[in-house]
Amino acid sequence: MPILVTGSSGHLGEALMRVLRDDGVAAVGLDVLPGSSTDVVGSIVDRATVRGALEGVEAVVHCATLHKPHVGSHGRQDFVDVNVTGTLNLLEEAVRAGVSRFVFTSTTSAFGRALTPERDAPAAWIDEDVVPVPRNVYGVTKTSAEGLCELVHRDHGLPVIVLRTSRFFPEGDDRDEVRAAFEDDNLKVNELLYRRVDLEDAVTAHRLALERAPALGFGRYIVSATTPFTREDLAALRHDAPAVLARRVPEFTDIYARRGWRMLPTIERVYDNARARRDLGWAPRYDFAHALTLVADGRPPRSALATAVGAKGYHPVSTGPYTTR
Repeated sequence: MPILVTGSSGHLGEALMRVLRDDGVAAVGLDVLPGSSTDVVGSIVDRATVRGALEGVEAVVHCATLHKPHVGSHGRQDFVDVNVTGTLNLLEEAVRAGVSRFVFTSTTSAFGRALTPERDAPAAWIDEDVVPVPRNVYGVTKTSAEGLCELVHRDHGLPVIVLRTSRFFPEGDDRDEVRAAFEDDNLKVNELLYRRVDLEDAVTAHRLALERAPALGFGRYIVSATTPFTREDLAALRHDAPAVLARRVPEFTDIYARRGWRMLPTIERVYDNARARRDLGWAPRYDFAHALTLVADGRPPRSALATAVGAKGYHPVSTGPYTTR
């Protein structure tokens, strides 16, 4: 089944291309930037480029996007052009080409202000039933693109799966005070508890979405590492997250102490991936417990695929952790 992967020079796109090609799958990479995994250099905003890239393709994985770090460097119209018009071009041309399935990479950032509860409220439990309240143009355009995915599915019958992925980028946090307070691996392992997914697990979710799309028709799914927390923990997580973690994963205390690591004092939201695990048959490997095992053994707390793809950056000029390398 020939597959078009957009955004093939980015983190997820390159990872998908690597895995698909290693498995002997005929995959075509499309990106505005050249790269080792990109066959067609061009923009999804250009419909002719999209139409040409879709020739002979049976499935699409649409990862290309302007990301949250671009909010400070690109205008709102740029976001609309790439994230909305580009997605519409791909959807309509996929229908025209007779594509059998379409997977759209969205983001948990789409939930926006719904991720931040009131000051004294419990942490937010985030599943697919939570209504997004976009915080910026990135969130607005990603939710708009999701809407186009659903519309084209309903109007034309194209099977479409939307994956709202949590953090998988290797760059440091965009907040200076957070980068100063936590060793990078320490922070990323903490995030596996509630807001991060390893790149390998994200790739697996996309491949399963491709397999299940015809049977499911349409669906939105959160793609994040499986949390050890439950809804019963939400109030306590907001006030004393280390104590909650000590009850759920008691071995973390000694492992963190040996590394000189710290747990976040509070957690304000928890992503629930149960629907993706149920409907897609997804079984993410790199959860907090697995990362702890790797750390205890002196190994990096991430997959070999994430290490191989490495950091990409988002800007050719200095913007802290998001500068292109």
